[in-house]
This record gives sequence, C-alpha cells and structure tokens, in this order.
Amino acid sequence: MSFISIKPSAALTGLVESLWDCDWAPTPHCLERVLPSAYGQLIVNLYEDETREYFEHDGSLRCVRLAGTTLAGPQALSGIIDTREQRQVMGVILHPPGAMAFARQALDQLHGHSVDVAALLGERQPGIRQRLLEAGGPHERLRRLEQWLCQQIGGIRPHPAVEFAISSLKAKPQVSRIADVVRDSGLSPRRFARLFEQNVGMGAKRYARLLRFRHLVDSAHGSASVNWAGLAADCGFHDQAHLVHEFRAFSGMTPGAYLSSQGNYASHVPLP
Repeated sequence: MSFISIKPSAALTGLVESLWDCDWAPTPHCLERVLPSAYGQLIVNLYEDETREYFEHDGSLRCVRLAGTTLAGPQALSGIIDTREQRQVMGVILHPPGAMAFARQALDQLHGHSVDVAALLGERQPGIRQRLLEAGGPHERLRRLEQWLCQQIGGIRPHPAVEFAISSLKAKPQVSRIADVVRDSGLSPRRFARLFEQNVGMGAKRYARLLRFRHLVDSAHGSASVNWAGLAADCGFHDQAHLVHEFRAFSGMTPGAYLSSQGNYASHVPLP
C-alpha cells in the first residue's frame, strides 16, 4: 500500500487541511467502517469511475452509487466502504470554509450527503479525474489536483463570528462550552445558531461533540489497552458512561470493539 499526504500551499491555507493519494494493497478483509468527520472531503476514485458508499439499515447494508469524483459533506455517522472498489483513490480534506467555497452553497444542505462534482461545477470533459489518470505518478497527481483546486475555490468565506467559533472549538474541544462561545461571538443565540449551521454543516453543539469524539479516537488509536475512565476525564466527558454513549452514537460501535479491531488508520476500522 502506498499512502502520501501533503499540506496545501499558502493559497489554500485555512480552506484545505490536506491532500492525499492512496494506492491500496490487497487486504484479507474487504469492508471498512469509516468514522465520521466534521470536515468535507473531495474523493476521486481512479480505480473506476464510480464511488459506492454503504450504510447500515435494518441489519443490512444499503448501497449508494455516486460518480467517480464526489464531494462529501460533513458527516455525523459512520459509513462503510468496500476496499476492493477503491484500490486507487485521491482525496482532499476540506475545512468548513473550503467545503462551502467549493460547494458554492450553504453546508447545511450537504450534511450527511455526497454530490457529483461534475454536476456541481458544470464541468465539461475531460474533468479532473481524467487529468489525474494521465499524470505520471502520485506526486504529479497531487500537484495537478492542487492546481485544479486553487482554480475552483473562490472568495466565499464564513462569517467572522463563525470563524471565531470554529477556532475556539477546535483549540480545546475537550473543554469548550457553547454558551461561552456564543456570548463571545457578539451574536444573538438564534443568529449564531443559523450562521454556524450554514457555514459548518451542523449545529455548534454537534460540531463540538464530534470534535471531542475525534480527539478521543486519536488519543486511543494505536494503543493495545486504554484506561477509558482516565481518557474520559482527559477528553472532557462527564464520565466513562458518557464516553461510551458518545462513541456508540458517532461510530456505531463500542470503544472496546474499536480498540480490538482498529486498523492502521484511526478513521478506518476493518470489518470481519
């Protein structure tokens, strides 16, 4: 397996978290649970011109078929992928301002959804996927993807109060209090709530909970055993029971199940 991740150039600072290129090696398992993220993500499937997402529904998997190049909005629930269908994939992790600028619409319309990038941008062939397929290797692909991204992301920026709130919540996800952030934003609670949801894709409370969950996962990943009670205190949960409840709500599994089946990457959990 080859995985390369790079930070964006200065032109994309604050809009893009990272760009990555992945060439999967065959694995003994096929399905992987992908944990939710507050970030949007651009996905380019170079293996085939289709992206399939799977969701658990009434004890079975429901498949959603999408174009090979898609924009995924912020997610609050885990999804499932089949690694056999995504053997060569590229992606861009977008901060809320970058996702909103790329989508050219309020992010609350994209929460939990993915859209066809060609339809979104009115792009004519050859699109970015074809240009990436013609590149000489992963570094050239990443260069072409970043150049194209610079052309697509325009001047849409979040409201200054929302930028302040995002920064405050990201700085200390384990201790942030929404009421304090709202007060310091200078907006009324109602105005703040609407602006935040439009600019980020979900309410501030859920966003903060998701950041805290991700902080927990990053802290636990790679460990053979975890003192969950201690980690609950460190990550800002009321107690261990609260930690377990939040872990189930966002991931669909218990913390113990995550730890026993964790893979090489914190966000991807191999399924039997």
